[in-house]
Amino acid sequence: MSPRPPQPLEVRRDAAAREVHIDWSDGHASAYAWAYLRGWCPCATCQGHSGDKRYIQAENTELERIAAVGRYAFSFVWGDGHETGIYAYPYLRELCPCDQCRRA
Repeated sequence: MSPRPPQPLEVRRDAAAREVHIDWSDGHASAYAWAYLRGWCPCATCQGHSGDKRYIQAENTELERIAAVGRYAFSFVWGDGHETGIYAYPYLRELCPCDQCRRA
């Protein structure tokens, strides 16, 4: 049986820094710029159906709200009204832009 992937213990919307901070169950802490998260929106409208991941340049990256989606993901509501992306915990962890995660 494979170990359970890290789960978020706390998620914070930092309006002053325009970042989302997530503390993970394995002790790691991630900081995501709003524009970065919006750019990697996983929804079909942004990503298409090819399976290739692509970065989307969005006009309005104001993060209005974060909502839990069950016990497996977050949904972000953006200033342009976009809110269809469901960011599963493993996807968010994969997106972590810190040096340690980018090297891994």
